[in-house]
Amino acid sequence: MKIASAASAFPKYYYSQKALLERLQDYWGPQLKNPLLLARLHRNVTVDGRYLAIPAEQYVDIKTWGQANDIWIRVAQELGEQALCLALHNAGLKPQDLGALLFTTVTGVASPSIDALLINRMGLPANIRRTPIFGLGCVAGAAGIARASDYVRAYPSQAAALVSVELCSLTLQREDLSVANLISSGLFADGAAAVIVTGEDFVSSDGEISGPTILATRSIFYPATEDMMGWNISEKGFRIILSTEVPNLIRQNLGRDVDSFLADNGHQRSDLKSFVLHTGGPKVLDASATALGLHNGELDASWACLRKVGNLSSASVLCVLEDVMKHRRPEPGALGLLAAMGPGFCSELLLLQW
Repeated sequence: MKIASAASAFPKYYYSQKALLERLQDYWGPQLKNPLLLARLHRNVTVDGRYLAIPAEQYVDIKTWGQANDIWIRVAQELGEQALCLALHNAGLKPQDLGALLFTTVTGVASPSIDALLINRMGLPANIRRTPIFGLGCVAGAAGIARASDYVRAYPSQAAALVSVELCSLTLQREDLSVANLISSGLFADGAAAVIVTGEDFVSSDGEISGPTILATRSIFYPATEDMMGWNISEKGFRIILSTEVPNLIRQNLGRDVDSFLADNGHQRSDLKSFVLHTGGPKVLDASATALGLHNGELDASWACLRKVGNLSSASVLCVLEDVMKHRRPEPGALGLLAAMGPGFCSELLLLQW
């Protein structure tokens, strides 16, 4: 099983963090009792700029969740198609080569789901097996690759695609001035990504698949942690749940879980030469580095992605993977770890060989 390609796609509306801060200060107006707190929180997330689904001035016109979700459905199709087309192109595949399509998001809902709409837009095979995934949040990028690898393990002559679209800006709650929402207004952003996974017996007409091999995967659930991250969902839409205890949970568990995962596959942490980690935010990345003993630039790709485009929820780890595959590819044969964490609370680990 191999990761044949990874590709990202973004809306055309990009704003510096300074410009977004000014927009949000106007957006909340007199409701915002402490503008300096918002400025400090935005500065601390270390994001330079972010993409938005629609022009910044149009957000004030969104009055209901239904209006926001209608925009989500439209833009999710556009970005999902762009990301999947590019991922197929990079892998040397045609739409007809896909046997399965997985779609993940945590920022909007649609029925038929976006994967079904992409089949119509792109002329994908009518017998393609599709799996829409909602609710996994940030962990879903890694979990989606793992589930795609499960599929091609069962059907080794086929290829599976994972598409992630997250339009976090459309979940912003105007009435919520909690610290969690103020942080998320400076951290989360909009974008999409797609990954192609091929089975062991897949034959490409474009030559050999050169991406990393997926050696093993592991899902880990942490009981009684469901209040740490997620959404409170009401008639107004998605209201962020974001506990300050998330970095502590990562520091306490990630190193042990990675070591156990590696040991079960005949390896140890020192064997790893590459790290593709979700860009959860500065505190999450610092906690991950501490848990794994990474203090020599091993997470530079994740920090760079966070700085350039913010936290894209499930799409983030896929964008980091794209960067590593294009610009930071390890030596052939090197072992790598791809990991993400998210609501549940849970983590997903993949052992790769480049």
